Amino acid sequence: MARQYFWKGYLKLSLVTCPVTMVPAISESAAVRFKMVNGVTGNPVESRYIDAVTGQPVPPDQQVKGYERAEDQYVTLEDEEFEAVALESTRTIEVDRFIPAADIAWIWYDTPHYLLPGDKVGLEAFAVIREAMRQSGLAGISRLVLQRRERAVLLEPRGKGLLLWTLRYGDEVRPEQDYFAGLPEPADPDPQIIAAIERRIGKWSAKWVEDPVQKALLELVENKKKARRRRKPERPSGNVVSIVDALRRSLRESRKPKH
Repeated sequence: MARQYFWKGYLKLSLVTCPVTMVPAISESAAVRFKMVNGVTGNPVESRYIDAVTGQPVPPDQQVKGYERAEDQYVTLEDEEFEAVALESTRTIEVDRFIPAADIAWIWYDTPHYLLPGDKVGLEAFAVIREAMRQSGLAGISRLVLQRRERAVLLEPRGKGLLLWTLRYGDEVRPEQDYFAGLPEPADPDPQIIAAIERRIGKWSAKWVEDPVQKALLELVENKKKARRRRKPERPSGNVVSIVDALRRSLRESRKPKH
């Protein structure tokens, strides 16, 4: 089965260029998801875009993006207009700066992606870029357009491929001094607390990030499915009139000779 990629373009470092594809390094496909349903009929419920003024549904071919310039006044943009202002970084990741990865605080890291060779022809060029970065011990900084916004990205070798992190925008990260300024200055740590920490040193395990709530939800859903299969239809009570019996009696009455 062909791998589904999230983005496709080119990776460029100095005079070396190669086609690449990018796939998300994380997935939420295993998460328990629920759909809204009608609690009476059991039918799924669907959502629609409604015109806030007319109250009428808006079909997909009439839905466009709008920028609010004043209250209830919007400037609308078509897809063609978004494409017209697209940057070169829409299709090319040009690495033109390198820094120690440790220089970037964890709070700037946003979403990880795997960067892979786009075809067999570009395998050698991809390997050349990857190994040059690995030998330097530095992370590459570039820019990339994703979902119509240009983002700074960080690249570093990871196994046989490259790991690409999108980085948060400058206005997304709140300055820590705005929140920590009023706190007391650091004091000498309590030796008992240090000893307690050292007694709890261990090795990383993926089990630490398992979701017990999701497991419980899956068990709950499975138990409900089993209970539904075991449930037998209830017999009608004696005072409930069967529709079939009523029809038969009606037919018998209609066939009796009239005096």
